[in-house]
This record gives sequence, C-alpha cells and structure tokens, in this order.
Amino acid sequence: MTQVREGAFLWVDHEGNPVSCVEKVQILRENDAELRQALQDAFEDGILMGVAPQAMLQTFQAMLSDLKNPLQGRSGGEPS
Repeated sequence: MTQVREGAFLWVDHEGNPVSCVEKVQILRENDAELRQALQDAFEDGILMGVAPQAMLQTFQAMLSDLKNPLQGRSGGEPS
C-alpha cells in the first residue's frame, strides 16, 4: 500500500501493480476504516487512563513489527 493523498491509498500486489479488483479494494478499505477506528479508540482510552501518548504509539508500532506474513516460507510468498 502506498499513500496517494491524505486518507487515500493505492493498494499494490507483491509485484507493485495496483490491486484493481473492486471487491478486494472494498474489503481493504473496510479493514482500513475498522483498524483506524479501533486504534483511535485504544489510543484515546490509554491517554484518558494516564498513559503517555508516545508510549501508546510505541506500543502500536511494536504490535505492527510483530505481525507475521502468513505466506512466508511458501512459494510465492514475500518475506515480512
């Protein structure tokens, strides 16, 4: 995924080509919106409970770093 403009993303495949399937792009956009809302809610909860904003952001970054590529090790899968 690459950012095209504020709030809009161009989803690309493992070869760098844009994902053009309307249904796939719709699901990706829905996932994006759900994740953004969940992260915003968790961020606000943490801050309201006294956690430093930078600590919340570092926690989220660590979570992203821990994501595992389900295709890693398979033929055609990209390393994470």
